[in-house]
Amino acid sequence: MDTTPTHIGTVFLVGAGPGDPDLLTLRAARLVMGAKLIIHDGLVDPAILAMAPPGARYISVAKSRARHTLQQDDINALLVREARMGRDVVRLKGGDPFIFGRGGEEAEACRAAGVPVEIIPGVSAALGAAAAAQIPLTHRDSASIVSFVAGQCKGLAEQNWAGLAGAGRTLVIYMGVATGDAIAEKLIADGLAPDMPLAVIENASRPQMRVLRGPLAGLGALIAREKVKSPALIVIGDVTAREDAKALLQLAENAA
Repeated sequence: MDTTPTHIGTVFLVGAGPGDPDLLTLRAARLVMGAKLIIHDGLVDPAILAMAPPGARYISVAKSRARHTLQQDDINALLVREARMGRDVVRLKGGDPFIFGRGGEEAEACRAAGVPVEIIPGVSAALGAAAAAQIPLTHRDSASIVSFVAGQCKGLAEQNWAGLAGAGRTLVIYMGVATGDAIAEKLIADGLAPDMPLAVIENASRPQMRVLRGPLAGLGALIAREKVKSPALIVIGDVTAREDAKALLQLAENAA
């Protein structure tokens, strides 16, 4: 007797935002609250996972610099396999699935296998972190351009970041905690001033959030001294030194 499921499930690639459950979209929240199977990465806050109904099944595919629970090809295969078993899959990804979330690769794998896939965007880590720290990524007086780059990848030194940071520009670096010294060296070699202001935002939008500030030349030392851990973003540019943003942040910290 053939027991192969006749129904193919749908894979929902869901952006879980920067951490705070209140920043989920309504669509994302509804999917989590109705999920029977959640496949999640390590950046999804436990408070979001706790929104799932009793009996929900969780599979962690958390990645770190030194350890990957599963390689990306294996994650793709897992999504396809579960959907082909007739299960709808809520694939929770920190931030937005299509900004350094490998959501594009997972969507392509699903489509290639004939598995329906839907994308539910989330508040990106960059936007969420900047908002939580009250740092405007663009400002008429400080920056009209903002760029996102990955600071932890193969061939970092060979990447061309020329023109992405400097006067009138804001550069947001994802996954840069482990390569702070190399990032500063690279940008200074490209002509950026060593005293260019920056902010490191750790655990954005969560109760334990920290905003650390300093000059570009001291980025590596700042990360080491403060023992910064992922998730953390680096924002480089004059917007991080605006006195109004620092004053608002201080008021928020005092109120807490």
